[in-house]
Amino acid sequence: MPHQSVSMHLRSKAKRLRSRMTDTDKRHWHVIRAHRLEGISFRRQMPIGGAIVDFAVPAHRLIVEVDGSQHAELQGQARGIARERKFRALGWTTLRFWNAEVMQDLGGVCRKILNAFSKEHF
Repeated sequence: MPHQSVSMHLRSKAKRLRSRMTDTDKRHWHVIRAHRLEGISFRRQMPIGGAIVDFAVPAHRLIVEVDGSQHAELQGQARGIARERKFRALGWTTLRFWNAEVMQDLGGVCRKILNAFSKEHF
């Protein structure tokens, strides 16, 4: 897959986010990094379409977002829907999980990610 042009501002912001990951993102990253989840290659805080996503699998055009409570508010929901539409238009599929899911049932989150691969819709 060819690389897309990413502005220096967005690249710098993504790098900053990688160095300041939330505890929830760190917990999730620990189990998916370095091909630990069934050999799948994830990237963290990856710029896509002018936005930065939490985790992505570029080879399968899959985005994994881990959402905090701000995403439950109306404004946060509207932004999430708009982002998801934009990603879909670019050919990406998005899976969303709440922070609580990652913290309390990380195995279940990983199973849902793997189920998305088994459905072969990528």
